[in-house]
Amino acid sequence: MADETKRTEEQEQKLVAERDKINSFSDFGNMYNFKKDFKCAYKTDAGLTPDIVREISGKKNEPQWMLDFRLKSLDLFYKMKYPDWGPSISGLDMDNIVTYVRPNAQMKANWDDVPDDIKDTFDRLGIPEAEKTSLAGVGAQYDSEVVYHSIQDELVQQGVIYTDFDTALRDYEDIVRAHFMKLVPPTDHKFAALHGAVWSGGSYVYVPEGVDVSIPLQSYFRLNAPGAGQFEHTMIIVNKGAKVHFIEGCSAPKYNVANLHAGCVELFIGDDATLTYSTIENWSKNMYNLNTKRAIVGKNGTINWVTGSFGSHTSCLYPMSILQGEGAHCEFTGVTFAGKGQFLDTGSKVVHNAPHTTSNINSKSISKSGGACIYRGSVVINEKAEGAKANVSCESLMLDEQSQSDTIPAIVVKNDNIDLGHEAKIGRISDEAVFYLMSRGLSEEEARAMLVRGFVEPVSKALPLEYAVEMNNLINLELKGSLK
Repeated sequence: MADETKRTEEQEQKLVAERDKINSFSDFGNMYNFKKDFKCAYKTDAGLTPDIVREISGKKNEPQWMLDFRLKSLDLFYKMKYPDWGPSISGLDMDNIVTYVRPNAQMKANWDDVPDDIKDTFDRLGIPEAEKTSLAGVGAQYDSEVVYHSIQDELVQQGVIYTDFDTALRDYEDIVRAHFMKLVPPTDHKFAALHGAVWSGGSYVYVPEGVDVSIPLQSYFRLNAPGAGQFEHTMIIVNKGAKVHFIEGCSAPKYNVANLHAGCVELFIGDDATLTYSTIENWSKNMYNLNTKRAIVGKNGTINWVTGSFGSHTSCLYPMSILQGEGAHCEFTGVTFAGKGQFLDTGSKVVHNAPHTTSNINSKSISKSGGACIYRGSVVINEKAEGAKANVSCESLMLDEQSQSDTIPAIVVKNDNIDLGHEAKIGRISDEAVFYLMSRGLSEEEARAMLVRGFVEPVSKALPLEYAVEMNNLINLELKGSLK
């Protein structure tokens, strides 16, 4: 009886804490959806021409091979068709997109040296405070250029490199050239070609053999300019036996014109190495998020993807893992939340190219107010992947009758000696569970919000505490006043 009383008291405390948590974030939305007066040092004309590409490369003082690469990519972009198999992107007109906006700032290693208006933006996003409490290195990009970058001295002494991508091209040109757009070639699709032509900014991480970076690194990408695109390039090289956790954050204020994000992420994970790549993405509802992410994993190496997708008008995002070495492993844990006017087409791709490779995809989605969440993924098990194991789990939660949720899996198996499982579930919040929580003192809105957070708990648990809190706040923000 005493245990039962204690359990009841603990439940009551949790419910009170839950109620306080829900009621405490009323200003959280202002953390992301605020606007600064648009100022810049320089920007190209809208549209996409060879002259604009030459202009971007010239402003950056790039080597000839990079200019040649850009122009070849642009030629591919002209020749390739827009995809016709996913959500409509008819509202995106490249003739109206500004592909390069240089902020009124140079990159600094001291936060105090960043211009006040840009510094205020990242202050409000919590970047400096996060650096002090939970990060080993930070990069901050504003529009098309990185304005701040830092890394702890201890990591530098161990040979870890963490810098902006433009600096990496200048200081580590041979390594960059050997890896740049090798995993995601411009021939891959139209927006990969676009990225190859107009990329700017991004992050470069190099972790030497055997080094364990125990505290995460984070890059944050803020697009402030209306009618512009952001095309950052992220390259991470994790050598044999090394380990690192990289966190990517994204946000933008809402405008009445289309914005575009077409970044590229290339991850090279060596034998026995581990990379965790976490993303909390909260683009504004006028953003077309057409990003490409890809990893190649060596023998007994591991790639862990952790993603939270909450923003953008339209998203097409499918992180891909190529398990190239024997025993390589992929873990994908993601949640997507689509509200009114959003069409989020997301998923994961895995290619098993070697024996005894393993993958586990756990995807969750929530749709409300007519929003659409589509899981689109693929698992390919090739001839050499003897003894491979793959598991795909897709769970969808629809919060009303107007919303949409679909699962579109593609599975290709070319070896009989494998273990493969696929499971998909679509459901609604249990009325009985809502009634129970309401009987314990929560309102209906609070009860439903609590159950939604329980649904996405696997993703929260995979994030560092500070970022799990941020994700829960974003969920609260999406749910506030919308659950009836």
